[in-house]
Amino acid sequence: MAAMEYKQRTVTCGALRQEDEGKYVVLNGWVHRNRNHGGIHFINLRDRYGITQIVVGEHARDEVRQIAEELRLEYCIAVEGIVRKRPDSMINPNMDTGSIEVDVQSLQILSRCEPLPFMIDEESDAKEDLRLRYRYLDLRSTGMQNRIRLRHEFVKAIREHLSARDFYEIETPTLIKSTPEGARDFLVPSRLYAGKFYALPQSPQLLKQILMVGGFDKYFQIARCYRDEDARGDRQLEFTQLDLEMSFVTREDVLKTIEDLFVEVFAKVMNYSLPTSFRRLSWSDAMNTYGVDKPDVRYDLPLVDIGDIAELIQFGAFQTALAEKGSIKAICAPATDNLAYSRKYIGELEEAAKVYGAKGLAFVKVGKGGVLESGIAKFLVGHETAIIERMKASEGDMILFIAAPWKKCCNSLGAVRTKLARDLNIIDKNRFEFCWIIDFPLFEFNEEAGHWEAAHHMFSMPQAQYIPTLESDPGSVKGDLYDLVLNGYEVASGSIRIHDVELQKRIFRICNFTDEEAESRFGFLLNAFRYGPPPHGGIAPGIDRMVMIMAQQTSIKEVIAFPKNTAAVSPMDDSPSYVDDKQLDELHLLIKQPVKSE
Repeated sequence: MAAMEYKQRTVTCGALRQEDEGKYVVLNGWVHRNRNHGGIHFINLRDRYGITQIVVGEHARDEVRQIAEELRLEYCIAVEGIVRKRPDSMINPNMDTGSIEVDVQSLQILSRCEPLPFMIDEESDAKEDLRLRYRYLDLRSTGMQNRIRLRHEFVKAIREHLSARDFYEIETPTLIKSTPEGARDFLVPSRLYAGKFYALPQSPQLLKQILMVGGFDKYFQIARCYRDEDARGDRQLEFTQLDLEMSFVTREDVLKTIEDLFVEVFAKVMNYSLPTSFRRLSWSDAMNTYGVDKPDVRYDLPLVDIGDIAELIQFGAFQTALAEKGSIKAICAPATDNLAYSRKYIGELEEAAKVYGAKGLAFVKVGKGGVLESGIAKFLVGHETAIIERMKASEGDMILFIAAPWKKCCNSLGAVRTKLARDLNIIDKNRFEFCWIIDFPLFEFNEEAGHWEAAHHMFSMPQAQYIPTLESDPGSVKGDLYDLVLNGYEVASGSIRIHDVELQKRIFRICNFTDEEAESRFGFLLNAFRYGPPPHGGIAPGIDRMVMIMAQQTSIKEVIAFPKNTAAVSPMDDSPSYVDDKQLDELHLLIKQPVKSE
């Protein structure tokens, strides 16, 4: 069958302006709207570049008018016509092409569209699974088109910046050896080697370190990564990160490289000016002041330690926490006409705190003359001035307290801080605020497994002063680690790496890996480190999460062309799916069906 012949476009649907009046043009695109006003059709034709109004007027040929009557939403058509200026009263200032229209001379249907499962507009109001099932339709919406364009421009600007600074873009394998990196690996069975498996990379971590051993000095990659873990708003099974590594560098070099990168990229892509250096917070300061190690620093509402004052207060929850070497922190909710601090609302704040382990949320209101009212006010008599001054509180403010083990106290009150900020509407959504979190603990203790684990990963360098006492006091060791946070999201994590074989073995042992197991799992890295590895370090910003924030979205699904849903399923192609027995036989696999509980 011969291919359809059609008139190819001479211009896109977003290009025409008043100065094009009188031109004979061909447009290709989709029918976005079709309004029939007494036999005159006003059709909005859409492509990736914009929308142009085309008009099938009363003087159009019968054949053209007949085709116009057939048109339905999302029919793909070719149009020939003459560009006309719109009358002043008909100009649409909300359209780039709003001052012109195209008088249709010929019209051809290139393909038809079945009735739509949802309307294609700026943004779809359809449910997520329906949008993902018909993703090819959802992608036509203005919002998705703009966000995918933003993603392209972001990645393009990154490539241009790094390539101009002597970085090589180097691809690393997708099929690698399975190594424990924190999450479950996706495994790929080998057809040629029965019982053996490749893994999909959780990150190119070991490979980029080996590239440094290979002498490449400055490497980057827009890397696809895979982690078999539960999906949520800002995380997917498969994701994309900017992977970056450099030789002969310190932490300062890596941080400056990233600051320079994003200052230029945000200026180019977002027309937004960032400071040339980003705020820095130690991990402990971030936890103590904001309750989390990924704080949103666009607003204040700091957590304040009042443990020394609480020692003098005979309130049971305070005394119990202090006896158990816990913490007592408070936050001052400012007086506002926009939010009533009712008992019901304080209950909502308490529920937010309980998610992170707090048993309760105490409160008082600052009344006239510095009198504390409501809640636990009767226990604070005599200490009102000290508390108000410490909290920098004013009349009408509400002071909220949590007493709990230190980390629970921080996390719980941090959740209260986040909810307060949203409800008070004090977050500037048009602002981008980066900050570095540094001086992380290198290890954290796994209570269930009964041993130490790496807080980030096992290849991070301990800070020099802790190396002599690694084994004797792992809990106090700080790593040469750093996270980059943007608007309350962790968007990058990195470290200076270990490049000494014996030090790497010590870290493995602390993390419960015997020398034999370490050699089995990581022998290729240890072998490389026996051949003159350079000092090196790097970082890996998440592309999906950063574009999500830049696009002012709350889910990375909005900036990924073909994401999975929250059940880790792709409704469009119904993956994951079963495969036939022949494929399983070739891979030497038997499927063990899960046992159904009675």
